Amino acid sequence: MASPLRRTAAVLLAVSAVAGSADAAAVPAAPRRIARAGQPLEAECSARVDGSRAVADCFNANATPDRVQLHVQCARWWDPGMDTATVTVEPARHVSLAQRCWLEIRQAWVSHLPG
Repeated sequence: MASPLRRTAAVLLAVSAVAGSADAAAVPAAPRRIARAGQPLEAECSARVDGSRAVADCFNANATPDRVQLHVQCARWWDPGMDTATVTVEPARHVSLAQRCWLEIRQAWVSHLPG
């Protein structure tokens, strides 16, 4: 006969194995972005403004290249808006775009063009 300690250990081991496999099965897969009909996937970009400087960081997690451009609208009428050159973000790559105004920035955004 098996001792009560050995039996308890076997039961605990079996329960933890079942619980561990249930936890692994319950973890959802990472959500995948799906392009709308006729639209390619775009790089993920975030733009931030700090005073007179704007910076956009873009990462392309897709299999196709994406072209991005940072646009900056300055707050003063005499300060012209500025755009960066278009940059290609290859798959699994990161780019940073920066632009500035003389004084403060009213708005900054990133536009996308297909590969």
